Amino acid sequence: MGINILVVDDEQTIADLIEVYLKNEGFTVFKFYNGQDALKCVKSEKLELAILDVMLPDIDGFALCQKIRENHNFPVIMLTAKEEEVDKITGLTLGADDYMTKPFQPLELVARVKAQLRRFIKYNSGEPLREEKLIEFSGVVLDKDSHECTLNEKPLALTPTEFSILWVLGVNQGRVVSSEHLFHEVWGDKYFKNSNNTVMVHIRHLREKMHDSAEHPKYIKTVWGVGYKIEK
Repeated sequence: MGINILVVDDEQTIADLIEVYLKNEGFTVFKFYNGQDALKCVKSEKLELAILDVMLPDIDGFALCQKIRENHNFPVIMLTAKEEEVDKITGLTLGADDYMTKPFQPLELVARVKAQLRRFIKYNSGEPLREEKLIEFSGVVLDKDSHECTLNEKPLALTPTEFSILWVLGVNQGRVVSSEHLFHEVWGDKYFKNSNNTVMVHIRHLREKMHDSAEHPKYIKTVWGVGYKIEK
């Protein structure tokens, strides 16, 4: 079965270029130049990943990402022409898994797409793993086989990225996990200075879903200047 990828960018040359590179990798591409048509595709097609430009002529990429997250957990990569960190953080806060700033190298985008798909497919495959399959702490239960998470016996809807972060922290329960190690384990990428913002935003998103706080954490403790920790 093929991999379906949504590409949304009002700059036709960029959208067409992305389509060519993704098709060369064997992916099926659903390409749109506006958010409304893309939203119809999200509702009618089974998608494994979305690439969304922030600046669209009708609804922006942030709103589109929010709409996707209402019913879907497949990876979302945001494209932005702006260098401002606030745009990147906004996208991640709304549920995006990664972002790239224009102009970008198409091959780098393809590499990011493949990394996100590896995690998403593994997250949803339910394949047996040699490592631990069940982690429990403070009312949280993570099931690696079914990729389900419950909090106090109630389902907790997590994206693949959020599940991976919580899993890495759970496996290392009682130990501090550095931001560098967490980024490498979850994103499989080289850690750069601004990568810490990516980690922080996802941790914040996790805390919101778990009704946790950085000031008085019940689940994820911040060890300032080092990383994050789940107490035993």
